[in-house]
Amino acid sequence: MKKLIFLLILAQFLIVLAEADIPAVDVHSHFTTEEYLVLLKKHNAEMDELYPIPAWSEDELQKFMDRSGISFSVLTTPAPHPYFGDAKEAEKVCRSINDKASQIAKRSNGRLAWCATLPLPDVKASVKEAERALKTLGASCVKLPTNARGLYLGEKELEPLMKTLNDYGVVAVLHPHRPEPFNKKLAEGLPLAMYEYTAETTRALALMFAHNVPARYPKIRFVVPHAGALLPLALPRMKAVHPVVMAAGYAGKVDWDANLKSLWFDVAGSPNAESVHRLMKIVPPERILYGSDFPYAPADALASGLSRFKKELSEDPELAPYAAGILAGNAAELFGFNNLKIAKKEQTMEKKAIGNGFIVRIAEIEVHPQYLQEYLAYAEEVDRLSIEREPGVICLFPMQHADDPNKISILEIYASEELYKQHLNTAHFQKYKKGTLHMVKSLKLPEMRPLDKKTMEQIFKKLK
Repeated sequence: MKKLIFLLILAQFLIVLAEADIPAVDVHSHFTTEEYLVLLKKHNAEMDELYPIPAWSEDELQKFMDRSGISFSVLTTPAPHPYFGDAKEAEKVCRSINDKASQIAKRSNGRLAWCATLPLPDVKASVKEAERALKTLGASCVKLPTNARGLYLGEKELEPLMKTLNDYGVVAVLHPHRPEPFNKKLAEGLPLAMYEYTAETTRALALMFAHNVPARYPKIRFVVPHAGALLPLALPRMKAVHPVVMAAGYAGKVDWDANLKSLWFDVAGSPNAESVHRLMKIVPPERILYGSDFPYAPADALASGLSRFKKELSEDPELAPYAAGILAGNAAELFGFNNLKIAKKEQTMEKKAIGNGFIVRIAEIEVHPQYLQEYLAYAEEVDRLSIEREPGVICLFPMQHADDPNKISILEIYASEELYKQHLNTAHFQKYKKGTLHMVKSLKLPEMRPLDKKTMEQIFKKLK
């Protein structure tokens, strides 16, 4: 309950910020350095990903951020991965990339953070460089390619690195790279970014799930790019097929819930309401983040895309309460960017959250006996989804009467009349309403007034 109250307060504050058009936080922005580009040219690898790397500069990034309304960006290196068979060469280049990234961030007046680039598949050197970047250079996260020259996330060789990252409690930002091995015929007329990157990301996630990597290293917070790739579509099939192959001895146990609990998702490449709705089927909205993928599309197109995304979020009744969190607040909390405006003004936030606008009531429902079990399944789903997805729904607590199990009382607490109305328009409530209409024998929603508002406010202060 305390967590729910905290999420409510955070969400209400972020809604206020969204209305004031507070700039976004971009967790998916790429950068390059001269040393990195020289390495690619040396190994004729500039087209390794079958697409040229766009030009990048600090000035152009700052202009894009100003034009788009982005207050803060997290920088990562793009594909291809800077390893071409020479471990010492890769280690040297990664050190130079991280040194340069640290300098860029320091020059940005608090507008940039960066992810460390590691000399994978050399795991020992990668552990060493991760520690240096995090302890000495001030990296905010670590970039993990889906595969580093054929070494995939989830493989046992990476265990020492995962243990180190878990010990540091880092944010690990994933990014797809060309799959290995790779059939170039598959990409003829179909650039990797159009399809194969989504398959590659999902492939790496599936392997991580198979070995329960996120579940076993819960202090690592993995950021999955590109609106989860194919995962929202593939996950139901994975879960359905897994018991069959496990029973046949072809797979081990998978803790799906624990694995998903360590994942966050950016919407780079698909910043739209549809992507958010799809992601909300597998994770709560507090784990959805904005990403631009700059500079892999024209700056004007990315800026207009962000503007359109803000509009879609604000006009969608189910997504509007989470808009400011998705655009900025979730990233600020995940990365610990306490210097941002988003994380301040706690006293104002508290006053707004614990005013007199709460709705508290007890709904009285009687269900036809033949539909009782079916009704309870509907009720369980709408209660769970409402609490998970709607900060304005503080409590939905159903109770069966001991002397008559067909009678159900539900303690309902909503943050405000407005958020209650938004709740009534959500897809999960509409599904419950339409699905149970014929099951309900009677429904009473008596109007209630709190007799002691001051004590009610104290209750919510105490829970906080």
